[in-house]
Amino acid sequence: MSTGDPRHARRKLLLDELGLTPLWRARAAGRPEAVDIRPTAIEDSAVQTGSRQADTSHVDVLKERRAEILRMGWEQLQASVAGCVACPLCESRSRTVFGVGDPNADWLCVGEGPGAQEDATGEPFVGPAGHLLDNMLAAIDLKRGRNVFITNIVKCRPPGNREPAPDEADRCEPYLARQIELIRPKLIIALGKTAASNLLHTNASLSSLRGRLHQYLDIPVIVTYHPAYLLRNLPAKAMVWEDLCFARSTMTTLLQLEN
Repeated sequence: MSTGDPRHARRKLLLDELGLTPLWRARAAGRPEAVDIRPTAIEDSAVQTGSRQADTSHVDVLKERRAEILRMGWEQLQASVAGCVACPLCESRSRTVFGVGDPNADWLCVGEGPGAQEDATGEPFVGPAGHLLDNMLAAIDLKRGRNVFITNIVKCRPPGNREPAPDEADRCEPYLARQIELIRPKLIIALGKTAASNLLHTNASLSSLRGRLHQYLDIPVIVTYHPAYLLRNLPAKAMVWEDLCFARSTMTTLLQLEN
């Protein structure tokens, strides 16, 4: 969203009224390509030139792909995700997991990536973690499919339920960016460290990100624990309740300021 967009100016005024200065602000263009700075042996100039040209060509392809995705409508985006072969995760998936819920939602929940059950069903957050997420939403008077959209950083299951690798997350980033642009949520909840790190481009610990307002472009972001973590660490539920209360009060203030 352009900074010249009146919606951006309106959202900035609302955030200023909240009195909460965002600590982390996501970049609009995503992560820069990683650069290898290790010392290498002196190569023939022709080889070096060819390598530079190949690198430039690769970066250009990625930029063109991102620009193309950012022009897509909702149905076109769904079809593109379903047929994506941009990273090796496509080789082991059963189904892509685009997301579920209201495409005009005020609330957006972003998790890490699909697990085995999500890979089988094509829907995010099913099974025990999904049931717990539904309970979390119900605690603040929300329900899956009603004014909430749920998605993940990556749309294909990483083998063994591991965390998505940085290059895998980078390949999926344009899809999430376009989802956010089309949904235009009023508030994003980042579920877990992987979601927070990729949305906010920070390596800060999850505990240090909790309890504060961040921003993805001009959208407020609140960070909390992933439901799967809560299944292994029941005492953390009290902290998640604090985060949910913070999210609810933030949304209430946003809605009041818009009226």
